[in-house]
Amino acid sequence: MGKKHILTKVEEEITEVFLKMGFSIYEGPEIETDYYNFEALNMPKYHPARDMWDTLFLPNGLLLRTHTSPVQIRVMEKIKPPFRLIAPGRCYRRDPFDATHSPIFYQIEGLMIDRNTTLADLMGILDLFAKRMFGEETKTKFYLSYFPFVEPGIEVAATCSVCKGKGCSVCKYTGFVEILGAGMVHPKVLSNVGIDPDIYQGFAFGLGVERVAMIKYGISDIRLFYENDIRFLNQF
Repeated sequence: MGKKHILTKVEEEITEVFLKMGFSIYEGPEIETDYYNFEALNMPKYHPARDMWDTLFLPNGLLLRTHTSPVQIRVMEKIKPPFRLIAPGRCYRRDPFDATHSPIFYQIEGLMIDRNTTLADLMGILDLFAKRMFGEETKTKFYLSYFPFVEPGIEVAATCSVCKGKGCSVCKYTGFVEILGAGMVHPKVLSNVGIDPDIYQGFAFGLGVERVAMIKYGISDIRLFYENDIRFLNQF
């Protein structure tokens, strides 16, 4: 008899955590326009930040989406705040197929917009998420980073599930492993979808399903998810 793939199980577990925190699920097309994938997200044409996404372009100005952020733009164009949502789905990048990269991967992005949403709200929600996914003893660490569609931007790390924070080769002897990126939504992004940044503010975050699964189960090679080896898949 067949059963759910490990990535499907982990994706459902992630979405369940956020559904219990009041988030709704939205989905969007995997073939996108340049506007939704880049321009609306504060990355105009020729912006150097586009180099961070190794994009697969299609004819007629289309492309395979590099993240599920376009879903956030499409939702914000149609509904008014306040709202909180997650956008799970498959993404594509021109990456090599090696131990840590795949040209096809699964991502879940989150967005919350309200009048008084703060960075403290974001940090609290992500800390709770880490505890629900990796265990109540999990600790989180936040540090500044750069993403063109948020300001400020942060990276989030959680206690290494292999060594439990003691330090090992997996976490480079720091006791923590990076799990996702996040930040406060850039005012320009809100203006692009007709939301007044002087009234509303919010946060966004994005995480890879494979990344979470690798950390949770101590898997060192992303290719194992896609090679369809029954000996591997039957362990989950």
